[in-house]
Amino acid sequence: MRWLLAVALASVGLAVAPHPAGAAPGVCPPFCDTIPASAWPVSSSLPLYAEYAWPGLAGLAVSARSPRFVFEELCASPAVPADPRAYVVAERAEIGNGPGQWHLRSQVLHWRGPVGWSGPLARSVVQDATARLRSCQATAPLVSPSITTAGAEEMAAVISVGGQKVAHQYLLADPSSATVVELALWTDLPAQVPWPGAADAQVLDALAAPLCQAYLGSCR
Repeated sequence: MRWLLAVALASVGLAVAPHPAGAAPGVCPPFCDTIPASAWPVSSSLPLYAEYAWPGLAGLAVSARSPRFVFEELCASPAVPADPRAYVVAERAEIGNGPGQWHLRSQVLHWRGPVGWSGPLARSVVQDATARLRSCQATAPLVSPSITTAGAEEMAAVISVGGQKVAHQYLLADPSSATVVELALWTDLPAQVPWPGAADAQVLDALAAPLCQAYLGSCR
């Protein structure tokens, strides 16, 4: 019976090819087991693009199991009890450069399930991250964070590491799609390329912009 149905569908042009394993689709749903390629920030909208011509992040993305944010590494932050990131769909893209040059990491985290449950979860991850960054010096006394934007669904900070390194950390939660996007850029000091002074709102908007189309039905 299944074979006859397949033949009938093919004969009228309705047969659908299966979703290829490991492929990152352009929109989600129906395929939410990977991060859609269209969910990544547009590289040309990110700080320092004029100097580094960042490549497309989707092409660099790899799976990230139980992802942590850059500030947690700098602050030697302890593990989060019952961390929601333990069961998130996440991918990471990273670009490294030489001494005194800027490095970039971006992560996209998506929680599956009804957004009435998963949307507030995404928001709580960013809120918890902001609180944890404020306590950074309890675990890393030489690390000095300065939070420049702190909202219910967004955070931006400049983090100085003992006068030897500086990092710019951004986090954006989109409860409508149950997604969190991270962007971090850092360099050893002295920096060979000066920071361009990008406004927090401009960078956070660049992280949010692709999500509406990548996750269908999440547009406000």
